[in-house]
Amino acid sequence: MSEKISHQHGAQEKLGILLVNLGSPDAPTPSAVRKYLAQFLSDPRVIESNRVLWWFVLHGVILRIRPSRSAKAYKKIWTDNGSPLIHYSRLQTQAIQKKLESRFRGHVIVDMAMTYGKPSIKNGLEGLRKAGARRLLILPLYPQYSATTTAAVFDQVTDVLKDWRWLPDLRMINHYHDHPDYIKALANSISKQWAENKRGELLLFSFHGIPQRYIDNGDPYFCHCQKTARLVAEKLALKETEWEVVFQSRFGREPWLEPYCSVTLNELPAKGIKTVDVICPGFSSDCLETLEEIQIENKTIFAAAGGESFHYIPCLNDSSEHIDALCEILTAHMFGWPETMPNWDAGKLAVAANTSRQRAIGMGAKK
Repeated sequence: MSEKISHQHGAQEKLGILLVNLGSPDAPTPSAVRKYLAQFLSDPRVIESNRVLWWFVLHGVILRIRPSRSAKAYKKIWTDNGSPLIHYSRLQTQAIQKKLESRFRGHVIVDMAMTYGKPSIKNGLEGLRKAGARRLLILPLYPQYSATTTAAVFDQVTDVLKDWRWLPDLRMINHYHDHPDYIKALANSISKQWAENKRGELLLFSFHGIPQRYIDNGDPYFCHCQKTARLVAEKLALKETEWEVVFQSRFGREPWLEPYCSVTLNELPAKGIKTVDVICPGFSSDCLETLEEIQIENKTIFAAAGGESFHYIPCLNDSSEHIDALCEILTAHMFGWPETMPNWDAGKLAVAANTSRQRAIGMGAKK
C-alpha cells in the first residue's frame, strides 16, 4: 500500500479533477528526450507488438538514433516557459480551477498530469487525495478516443488506485469529439483565422495517426476524427470540396491511417491548390506535432511542391471558448455528485461534519 493517510472524521470532502495530456521531455536535450521516449514507447497501449522483440528494437535501435533528432525538433519550439504542451496545460488548469471554483464555491480542486514524464499521474492523484478529494473526475485531453491515448490514462490511474486503501468515487471522460461547445470553439477559431488572413482554397483537418491495424481491431478513433471534422465543416457551411481529413506523425513501416498529411500537402499544388489552412483538432494544446511537424516541416513540404500560402490555425490552448467548453464537459460528468445538487450547502455540511467529528471522538476515535 502507498503512504498511509489516516481517515479524518469530519474532514471536508472535495471533488478532485485531473486533466491529463500526453507529456513532454524535461528539456530539449538528447538525454531528456531519450528518457521520455523510453517511457512513452514502452507502453503496450502505444506499441502493440511482441514485447520481447519490441524491447530489443526500442533499446537497440530507436533510443540510439531518435533522441538526438527529436531533441533538435524540440529546440525549435522550446520557449522561455519550457515545453509549449506543459505551459498550455498549466494555463488550462489554472483557468478551469478559477471558473469551477466560482461555480462550485471552492469545493472543487483541479490539477494536471502527464501520461509520460512530469508531472506524473501518480503525483497528481496523490496531491488531490491529500487535498481532501473523495470524488475524482479524470479528463484525458484527447477529444477523440483511442486506446493509445485515453486507455493509457485509464491504465495508469487504476495502477495508482490499486495501492489506495480507501478508494474514491471515480469517473473518467472517454471522449468529447462531438460535444457542441468543443465543435463551436473549433469553428470560431477557424472563422477568426479567416477574418484575419485570406482564406485558403482548402481546409485540412490533420489528426495524429495510428496504425491501421489498431482500427481494424476495433479502435473507434478514425470514426471520431471524421465526425469532428464533419461537424466543424457543417458549422462553417463548407462544401465537401473545401475540406479534407488527413493524418500525421506516422512512425514505423506498417500502414497507418491515410491519407498522410505530408503526402497530401506535397500533391496539392500539382492539382491546382496553392493555398491551404491546416488545423489539428485532436490536440488540445500546441506541441511538437503541431508547432514543428505541421507549422514548420509540413509548411516547407507544401512550399517546395509549389504551394503559395500555408496558414496553420493554432490549437484551442487556453482560449476562453476552449476553457468554457471543457468546463461544460466536466460539469456534465459531475452530475449527481453533491457539489452539483441544487440544495448543496457547504456551510451546513461543515456544521454536520464537525458534529460527526465530535461524536466520533466521543466514541474513542483519534483527534
